[in-house]
Amino acid sequence: MPSDPVQALAQEPVDHRFKGLPPDAGQAGLTVGELTAQRRSLYTGGFTTPVLTLDADALSHNLAALGTYAERHGLAFAPHGKTCMAPQLFRRQLDHGAWGITAAVPHQARVYRAFGIQRIFLANELVDAAALRWVAAELAADPAFRFVCYVDSVRGVQLMDRALQGQPQRIDVVVELGAGEGARTGARTDEDCRAVADAVAGTDTLRLVGIAGYEAEVPGADPDSVHAYLRRLTALAAEFDKAGRFEGVGEIVVSAGGSAWFDAVADVFAELPELSRPVLKLLRSGAYVSHDHGWYTRLTPFNRVPEEGGLRPAFRLWAQVVSRPSPTQAYLNAGKRDIAYDLGLPEAELVRDPLTGAERPATGIRVLKLSDQHAWLETDSAEDVQVGDWVALGMSHPCTIFEKWPLIPVVEADGTVTEYVRTFF
Repeated sequence: MPSDPVQALAQEPVDHRFKGLPPDAGQAGLTVGELTAQRRSLYTGGFTTPVLTLDADALSHNLAALGTYAERHGLAFAPHGKTCMAPQLFRRQLDHGAWGITAAVPHQARVYRAFGIQRIFLANELVDAAALRWVAAELAADPAFRFVCYVDSVRGVQLMDRALQGQPQRIDVVVELGAGEGARTGARTDEDCRAVADAVAGTDTLRLVGIAGYEAEVPGADPDSVHAYLRRLTALAAEFDKAGRFEGVGEIVVSAGGSAWFDAVADVFAELPELSRPVLKLLRSGAYVSHDHGWYTRLTPFNRVPEEGGLRPAFRLWAQVVSRPSPTQAYLNAGKRDIAYDLGLPEAELVRDPLTGAERPATGIRVLKLSDQHAWLETDSAEDVQVGDWVALGMSHPCTIFEKWPLIPVVEADGTVTEYVRTFF
């Protein structure tokens, strides 16, 4: 068995757990690695519908685009792993220069550690005693492991301190500055942040290493308000440093940046004055890895700075027309169990004739709504689709696309499947 846990994923059997994959592969007892080696065609290799795919070229392009952007702007990069929860993609992100991987909850951090991630930034508060003791044990067992998480309340600090009594390793924390009233987590005022920092200083279990926040939560976010919030964040970091709150740390962590405003983060972090020790300017965008066909296509900062690059939608869900009860109605065999819909309904992109392989734009075809296992289509004419046709759907929100598919084929332009990405949700 390979000692590399990512490589070991190739030894998993192709079985009933993985929808859309060729049934004959399971019947033959093939492993994922053996199926990969066959380089089957998505269209003629026995795959069943619905099946989610990742475009190999788009995936490679996106991984390079954010790695290059972060390097160009002097940013460290810890892409948010909650988006894909895919160790193979984590490996590729690290290969493109990522500092580490961001998590949101302890379970995600446990997955990361199982696959050898050495730097984890938990962009959330952590007050669960059992999870805190697990983190402390990981730190004690592996001196090379780096872990940082949020704190935003004195009560939270007290709970952490109580859970960690007797542990040999301090846990590094950053004070989260909230993005305003009505936003999500985070201390709401600078004075609240100072009180949390004071509480951390009063423990022997925690170490304050920086300031962080999430600019997309600014109410009514626009360029002016997002820049203003980020300048509050950097000003607080400078104030804390001047006050000696980071004494004894090797570097100061200043972190922000989702997938909608990383250009603003780059702008403001570039303005950060020199502090008493090196600064880790940490960007955390995650949705870029696959991008999407709607929500992030509209929100990506590359729309504002196209000269800096761009992202490509990598997902495509292929479903099949199983019913055509009238000239204006058709039904696909994919629904809420397969399709992300929290940020809008999918859009029909292509129609593929299963007999000839001919593809055409999905003109005149609209998704009206979703049932558990059906997509309801409205069509302009009886000729738009026929029973048996494959329809490619584009979707919004990578986080809720990935989570529905435990093993995802990666497909080249000619339909050859070259890899299978395993997810762990």
